[in-house]
Amino acid sequence: MEMEDPKVLNKGEEEEMELQGYRLCRWRMALVGLGVLCTGGFLLLLLYWMPEWCVKSMCTRTTACDAEVVLMRSTDEFRRWFLAKVRVMLAPGSNPFHSLETQTTSPPPSSPSCSFSSPHLANGHNTHPSDGSPDQELFGIYGDYQPTKIRYFTFHSTKYYWNDGVQNFEVLTGLDDLQVSCSTLHLEHSAGLTRNQQMYRRLFFGVNEIAVKVPSVFKLLIKEVLNPFYIFQLFSVILWSADEYYYYAVAILFMSIISIATSLYTIKKQYIMLHDMVATHSIVRVSVCRANNEIEEMLSTDLVPGDVMVIPSNGTIMPCDAVLVSGTCIVNESMLTGESVPVTKTNLPNPLPGERGEEADAAYNSEEHKRHTLFCGTHVIQTRYYTGDLVKAVVVSTGFSTAKGQLVRSILYPKPTDFKLYRDAYLFLLCLVAVAGVGFVYSIVLSVLHKVPAKTIIIESLDIITITVPPALPAAMTAGIVYAQRRLKRLGIFCISPQRINICGQINLVCFDKASTGGFITAVFALNTGTLTEDGLDLWGVQRVENGRFHQSEENAYKESLVKSQFVACMATCHSLTKIEGQLSGDPLDLKMFEAIGWILEEATEEETSLHNRIMPTVVRPPKQLLPPQPAASPEQDMELYDLSVTLQRMCVIARLLGEKRMDAYMKGAPEVVASLCKKETVPENFTEVLEGYTKQGFRVIALAHRRLESKLTWHKVQNISRDPIEANMEFLGLIIMQNKLKAETPAVLQDLHQASIRTVMVTGDNMLTAISVARDCGMIPPQDTVIIAEAFSPHDGQAAKITWRYADKPSNTSRLEAINISLEDVGHVDEPKAQELYHFAMNGKSFAVISEHFPDMLQRLVLQGTVFARMAPDQKTQLIEALQGVDYFVGMCGDGANDCGALKRAHGGISLSELEASVASPFTSKTPNISCVPNLIREGRAALITSFCVFKFMALYSIIQYISVTLLYSILSNLGDFQFLFIDIAIILLIVFTMSLNPAWKELVSRRPPSGLISGPLLFSVLTQILICLGFQTLTFLWVRQQSWYTVWTPLTDVCNLTSHINVSDHNDTEVDDHNIQNFENTSLFYVSSFQYLVVAVVFSKGKPFRQPSYKNWPFVLSALVLYVFLLFIMFHPVKGIDDFLEIVCVPFEWRIKLLIIILVNAAVAVIVETFILDIILWKLVFSRDKQSSLGNTPVPSTPQSAFDLRAYKCLTRLCCPSKIPPKARYMHLAQELSADPDWPPKPTTTTEAKSCPENGSTYQIMINS
Repeated sequence: MEMEDPKVLNKGEEEEMELQGYRLCRWRMALVGLGVLCTGGFLLLLLYWMPEWCVKSMCTRTTACDAEVVLMRSTDEFRRWFLAKVRVMLAPGSNPFHSLETQTTSPPPSSPSCSFSSPHLANGHNTHPSDGSPDQELFGIYGDYQPTKIRYFTFHSTKYYWNDGVQNFEVLTGLDDLQVSCSTLHLEHSAGLTRNQQMYRRLFFGVNEIAVKVPSVFKLLIKEVLNPFYIFQLFSVILWSADEYYYYAVAILFMSIISIATSLYTIKKQYIMLHDMVATHSIVRVSVCRANNEIEEMLSTDLVPGDVMVIPSNGTIMPCDAVLVSGTCIVNESMLTGESVPVTKTNLPNPLPGERGEEADAAYNSEEHKRHTLFCGTHVIQTRYYTGDLVKAVVVSTGFSTAKGQLVRSILYPKPTDFKLYRDAYLFLLCLVAVAGVGFVYSIVLSVLHKVPAKTIIIESLDIITITVPPALPAAMTAGIVYAQRRLKRLGIFCISPQRINICGQINLVCFDKASTGGFITAVFALNTGTLTEDGLDLWGVQRVENGRFHQSEENAYKESLVKSQFVACMATCHSLTKIEGQLSGDPLDLKMFEAIGWILEEATEEETSLHNRIMPTVVRPPKQLLPPQPAASPEQDMELYDLSVTLQRMCVIARLLGEKRMDAYMKGAPEVVASLCKKETVPENFTEVLEGYTKQGFRVIALAHRRLESKLTWHKVQNISRDPIEANMEFLGLIIMQNKLKAETPAVLQDLHQASIRTVMVTGDNMLTAISVARDCGMIPPQDTVIIAEAFSPHDGQAAKITWRYADKPSNTSRLEAINISLEDVGHVDEPKAQELYHFAMNGKSFAVISEHFPDMLQRLVLQGTVFARMAPDQKTQLIEALQGVDYFVGMCGDGANDCGALKRAHGGISLSELEASVASPFTSKTPNISCVPNLIREGRAALITSFCVFKFMALYSIIQYISVTLLYSILSNLGDFQFLFIDIAIILLIVFTMSLNPAWKELVSRRPPSGLISGPLLFSVLTQILICLGFQTLTFLWVRQQSWYTVWTPLTDVCNLTSHINVSDHNDTEVDDHNIQNFENTSLFYVSSFQYLVVAVVFSKGKPFRQPSYKNWPFVLSALVLYVFLLFIMFHPVKGIDDFLEIVCVPFEWRIKLLIIILVNAAVAVIVETFILDIILWKLVFSRDKQSSLGNTPVPSTPQSAFDLRAYKCLTRLCCPSKIPPKARYMHLAQELSADPDWPPKPTTTTEAKSCPENGSTYQIMINS
């Protein structure tokens, strides 16, 4: 048997997996079938839960090329297993992009780079036609062709085809696979496909549909019922029924049915919502161009990559991703960007052969050429076409390969939630199973010694397991999350991933995104649903430049004296505004700028456009009141606009005064970028100082520039010329200063987060200094702190990559604070605070990319204290989230949905401020469009997390208390009665567990966080001490009752209550027989004590401040506990025959009841003292404070004598209980320790850090002092 190394699928991508090939083995399958029969089907369940066991038990290893089944394992931290069946289909050719008309009857050798054929068909494989089933018609047409066998498998709605060239399975996404240049795309792919080519490609790419299939209720039911916990509950019900515990079995069965029904309803509802969202306008009628210039109408489901689609003039919903090759479209991309601002899409550049530059011949990429790409699901509002040409787009990708398809896939197949609480919960359950194993063996040995019948031994031994692992645990754990979800809904926060609520309780760092507004530059301020700032920008003023000098700043440019200036002409022309139904529409910043000069925009009619071959003319003119009185001057102010191209940091247009032949180029953009493209003599010498003056005040600054173009340039030459010669040697015109005030609630919210030791980070797309200024204004960076800008440069001219450090704005009063950035108190000891100046790092997206690639070690240091990340692209936001998580931060992300899907999904708690479709990928969506939702989410997360701990601890104690009772009773061959179990599990446990979860969140955030897992010092101490207390008092009760003078072996004739005159008991029925020996004094005594123990631990574990409201404010819990206390005291001191008979308890003397009450009171007092005083006051502060991982966590200087005393007492207790320095748990704490001892950190402004080509001692950089 040939063995090979595992193949790697999707290398370097999020869904990277290792793949192994397997072939079905008949004798192994027969053995597995026999095992299934022998185990009553349990082996089949085990193989269903463990895919790798299933494959390895029934298959043998083989090469991936010959595999019948593939076994895949994800390479991420979850290491999940998946299996898929390899199928074979027949096709006339091996490559979807080959032309069948040019092939011979014998298929040509496969191209190494693009071959998807399989030379041999593995035994036992069946051939499967493609989804569209056009193969019969194709083989009818190409009857002389030798069919090619194509091997593939489907996984997560994606088909993987075998590629002989690379000897691996690969995904066919569309035209992107060909890596075609822009000119080639125009030349070879803009004519359209023949019908035969279209059918042939559909064999490979399938139906163009994002199919979200809503599973039937039966399928969902089977999947839900096969959950291991429900299988365990089914086992428990069968066991209890065999032991005649019918009532309890029915109660658990009823609970399980309710739980399953609720779960099915929720899952079904989510599937339907997603299906409805995707299905809206997903199937439309489209017109396509065929290779013979015919226009054919068909359904969008038949589209394949390479089809040329005609975009109707009245618009449409795009059913695929396509690139424009002719005409212009105005598109609403809210589904992708979260912003409903229309975007203008232009046709892909197609330079003439002699003018093709490197940029024009670059391979087409949907991300790099998104300004020319129409994405699936976006709404084309209107189109423009000229000289009778149609607006055409070449289909790039279809189905799940589209941008919308990838978004839907990420929702359908999310990564599992990785949280320490859930991992620890499974470990805790394993511990309970181990305890159950001890009881299992104990009961068997005891029963054998007493010669108990075999049937009874089996039932009672297995019963121990069902007692120790409580079947009601899943429902109990879910209750707190459901209540938190309801409270969040009342706060206007909607959740589609309830399990994330608990994780939000651990968040110690929040990234705030300032979403891009579209258009020429990514704005630092979110203009529609602003994260930190008010909605919209206002024009604060302008500062013009003439002869290389700045004029005085002016409030506006709406002046008669400026109407003919190039400065105003640039404001009038350099934008992407358009008219939709008579209303100006476009980037809000462009709108503000255009409205400030009061000009009028007119767009040419369809008849007028015929005069301009494929060019979109727009006319702007000033208002009449600003024009001179001479009427002849009026036409001279009209301009025609021709947008050239857009990048992230600048925009350029070509314009011409009516009546003139020469054209003008106008540019606007980031000041530093525009200035670098202008003649040096036109840029004022004090440009940098003036710019910094504005940006430090938080103003948004835009620079303008102009250039008179050569007369030889015509309109058509301009359309195809490279942008570089146009944008060179421009004249600097001046600055536009825009103002965006902080929202009123922003500083207060950030202050709350800071006081709660939660770091805040700004992720923006704007100018670095502006971002730093906003960070100072809103409180992210205190005024006295230093900001260090890290500027990284890629390797060039043989020089290594390097980072230069400069201080953005040295504080005027350099104060040395008694604090450090990452508190050393977090790492397990409180020494004297180290005097160190606080500092923050800032960097832009370009530097972030260079540092990520060339300085991976340095990146961890920078994110540890990085506060401002400017000019960040959407994928860089996701990388930043990953980098922060890489040093063990729990990261929250707050954005408005604009290109934030990746970051919102990647963060532990992503909250979108937009209710548009993009927010469907975010775990949380806020109706309130400001950041006040962030502390609310964290508060509720902390409350839900503490509730989960309380419930889990309570359920663990409940099972252990019951386990102790049953184990003690087994020693006398007794047990708890059926109705005693029923009363405890239904009346006490369920009532308490569903009401103790109702405590609302505490009203404010505190500086410490709850522990992240159950395996922590305080929680283990709490559980173990309560177990010992309950064990001690139950054992005391069990032994003490047997020492009483009135004690005897109970029979129906026993009437010890007659020893006193307090209670008269009726005669018992002599014919009653107690087969299970339920009624006895030990049973009754343990029932009373254990019933009160459940209530005691419920009260002790139900903690309030500082994460939840006090329990006394939870009136359902208080009322339930009081009613149960009163009822138990009532039946203990005033027996009622009906209740006693129902619960199978016997009458005991009054004096023993008094002793039982004393035992119960002492038990309660000890439990409260241990939990409240010892744990909360001593151990909780010591161990818990070490476990917390505050981010900004400044160690406060004692401000009062009392706080100074507390600090000294705290240190003494620490040294007493934790004498040795315990290393920090979180990686960022460990880094903080290292940096605090590093004399070269932070870098000085006179240093440069260079990357090493051959790292020594594990370091990838070295610091040098500049000369």
